[in-house]
Amino acid sequence: MVVEPIPYAFALKQGVLLAGERDGAPVVALREGSDPRVLIEVRRHLTHAFAVDLVSASRFDELLADHYAMDSRAAMAGAIAAGEGSLDLLATDLPTAEDLLDSADDAPAIRLINGIIADAARQGVSDIHIEPYESGLVVRMRIDGLLREVLRMPAHVAPVVVSRIKVMARLDIAERRVPQDGRIGLTLGGKSLDVRVSTLPSRAGERVVLRLLDKDTAGIDFDRLGLSGEAERILTTALAEPNGIILVTGPTGSGKTTTLYAALKRLNDGSRNILTVEDPVEYAVDGIGQTQVNPKVGLTFAAGLRAILRQDPDVVMVGEIRDRETADIAVQASLTGHLVLSTVHTNDAVGAITRLRDMKVEPFLIASSLRAVVAQRLVRRLCPDCRRAVPADASIAGMVGIAPGTAIFTATGCPACSNSGYRGRIGVYEAVQVDETIRRLINESADESAIAAHAFLSGPTLTSAARALVQQGETTVEEAIRISRREEGEAG
Repeated sequence: MVVEPIPYAFALKQGVLLAGERDGAPVVALREGSDPRVLIEVRRHLTHAFAVDLVSASRFDELLADHYAMDSRAAMAGAIAAGEGSLDLLATDLPTAEDLLDSADDAPAIRLINGIIADAARQGVSDIHIEPYESGLVVRMRIDGLLREVLRMPAHVAPVVVSRIKVMARLDIAERRVPQDGRIGLTLGGKSLDVRVSTLPSRAGERVVLRLLDKDTAGIDFDRLGLSGEAERILTTALAEPNGIILVTGPTGSGKTTTLYAALKRLNDGSRNILTVEDPVEYAVDGIGQTQVNPKVGLTFAAGLRAILRQDPDVVMVGEIRDRETADIAVQASLTGHLVLSTVHTNDAVGAITRLRDMKVEPFLIASSLRAVVAQRLVRRLCPDCRRAVPADASIAGMVGIAPGTAIFTATGCPACSNSGYRGRIGVYEAVQVDETIRRLINESADESAIAAHAFLSGPTLTSAARALVQQGETTVEEAIRISRREEGEAG
């Protein structure tokens, strides 16, 4: 049975949508509180008898996103390639709707960008890369940490696509010689989405990277991050302290900022004044004062940190400690009664102590101010629909620390995970609690191995935590080895 879909704008406004079929008849979902008389118009539109399901507002929003967030990218790309879109049309006939999906404009460039972003949001993509080459325009998406090509178009469409994105991000479309940064605020079926835009001139045109920030991630909990056991206990204990420094370490893209937001969520109970200085502000959170650094006007991390300390804060979050000046102010803030949360780029948890020493922070100040350090990585999580159990051979069993023949899981691939075998990522953590012994070792300028020997007497390291996830069937041996190799390579 061919049934004409209900237009998105009508579905959103009237609270009614086509939710599928049941026993050969269309099923219409009606949002609680909507006027049932709208079903008369739906009956006239569908020209078929249908069943009605009354759904809650939250469930209706989920159905709305699922049914309208996808568009045919291939058809849109074909329209662009055929020359149906033009820069003039893009500039004079832009959609005025605030909702990304609520646009009746048929301009191919607009539909193409909308479809790409909507598709990426549904798949949980973190970054979209739009890359012009002499041979064509390539669109790649970073899914679970790996880039995957999703679209290839003729080279002559690149200026149209890039200009459309720059218009959406309020960038200068006439300036193609210097990098530009901007932001696009969108809604996707009632879901808020923040898109950071970065352009970079290249030989074949401007490259564009879109970073998708789901605002729901700002309210994530420790258990969803994968933070549990000894690492969670150490971080929770440190967050209960009235003052001190808590550091989260790891490489770029390892989820450090998300962990900090999860920590701030625990502290954000209305009884504390929480202020942050970030570069940039990734998620807007109610109840927290957030400041973005702007080096052009002299607002650096250090300057921002000095300023917010005059705002009577209880908790301060600094996006990154990257120089001695910021480190000194953070230490002084912690010693004067503030709880300071921040990140540093180091290989592991103990390496953060060495990093502070390298910034010329006195050992006795590190010992007295530091409360805990959490190091993290991200590993890909096995798709629960298609993961397959296999017996571990002797070599793999030795690496993972299990008996030969024990069942472990491997990636297979299915439509649910786009045949990758993985769906989503999970954090791998190690944590160091700065107790009296570690304070003494810091004051004595002990090396990293001596501090680590005491710090991990009972708690897991990154390597052992990754192995535990393999044993639990959450990830694969290959992912655990990737974490282990990075650790060993960085340590050497």
